[in-house]
Amino acid sequence: MTQPLGLFEFLRAARRNPITTWTDAHFRLPVVAAEGAMGRITVVSEPSLIRQVLIDKADAYRKDDLQRRVLAPGLGNGLLSAEGDEWRLQRRTLAPIFSVRTVRSFEAAMNAAGARLARRLRRRDGVRVDVALEMTRATLDVLERTIFTQGLPGDPDALGRAITRFLEAVGPIDPLDVFGLPDFVPRIGRLRARPAGRFFAEMVDDLITRRRALMQEGEAPQDLLTLLIAAQDPETGNGLSDLAVRANIVTFIAAGHETTANALTWALYCLSGDGAAQSRVEAEVDAAGDGDFTPDALPYTRAVVEEGMRLFPPVPFLSRQAIREDRFGRIKVPRNSLVLIAPWVLHRHRLLWDEPDAFMPERFLPENRDRIARFTYLPFGAGPRVCIGLSFSVQEATILLAHIVRAVRLRLPEDHPPVMPLHRVTLRPEHGLRMDATARG
Repeated sequence: MTQPLGLFEFLRAARRNPITTWTDAHFRLPVVAAEGAMGRITVVSEPSLIRQVLIDKADAYRKDDLQRRVLAPGLGNGLLSAEGDEWRLQRRTLAPIFSVRTVRSFEAAMNAAGARLARRLRRRDGVRVDVALEMTRATLDVLERTIFTQGLPGDPDALGRAITRFLEAVGPIDPLDVFGLPDFVPRIGRLRARPAGRFFAEMVDDLITRRRALMQEGEAPQDLLTLLIAAQDPETGNGLSDLAVRANIVTFIAAGHETTANALTWALYCLSGDGAAQSRVEAEVDAAGDGDFTPDALPYTRAVVEEGMRLFPPVPFLSRQAIREDRFGRIKVPRNSLVLIAPWVLHRHRLLWDEPDAFMPERFLPENRDRIARFTYLPFGAGPRVCIGLSFSVQEATILLAHIVRAVRLRLPEDHPPVMPLHRVTLRPEHGLRMDATARG
């Protein structure tokens, strides 16, 4: 798109699919500032300025009101939506749970989920598979093996459907939020999201109650749920409140699993269109043998995951609100104005990437990573608010992708409708992704 949309066209497009509102200028210029439906908006794709917003002057920016209005009613005041001292307390308390050592300890559980997925896909030999649904099931299986090792109450597929309904409901941008109407004015999306929110709350409360009872009896498994409930702030020794525990469990379920499932879906879509990359992943996976996978032995497989997240970032944009006035060179950033850092734009920016629209996993091989400038690749954000589950997600996606590739080859059928990315908080294929499965070996 060459020209910005008018007000009503913008609102209509932003509600249907926000990534369709970006113009050519956003992919060519380091900074684009304009007055729009949401007031002054500055879109930043210059790495040094991104660092300024997310690190050097992080105290001058906060999560904007629109994000909080959209996410907080369903996800609560967890790490994703908390601010200020409450966020710092939660971050300090939860950081040890996602240490490298702890995340590596979950390799066996992730491999078990991958092996189960592989068996399921092998049985679908010659059949068309709903890849998006299978990735959702697999990442929920990982959650069940790492966070809730005693199982999820009820049907895991029902949980997956509830997450999808929640994101579909809150994802479209509501004009009432754009224009800053008070929260007591009903929003259709929030009303539609309430059943899913109640489902999350009831399920998580049941999980917490049962787990606390086991912890008192000394019989609780040492999974992420136990670690979360038992976590203590290293500065004060205090644990999280019940509300904070609940909010973060819901966040891990709804946001954590969804982003990884989408990353895998897009990686498989990219591989289906690149025979050379597909063959190279298969060779690497086959050379690793028949047992469990270790991510360190899968550099190209991991590179496929990371390149897929470059082209189709799980979270297409980050937004911040200026607490005080700032400047980007000669460009003024007024107090209370919005600053957008959009991985969807940043990862395809003409000034930052060679062949930005091409699928080239080689960019992320160990010998090439130093060529990727810092703050040009932000699938998990950066700075103090970088996603706490970054290493967990990449490890999980790499292991699951290896199991999939070992088991089957997935191809996009010729009669499949065009695959369009749809922005609904996360980025997913608009009409799903159905692929033909052929068993390998």
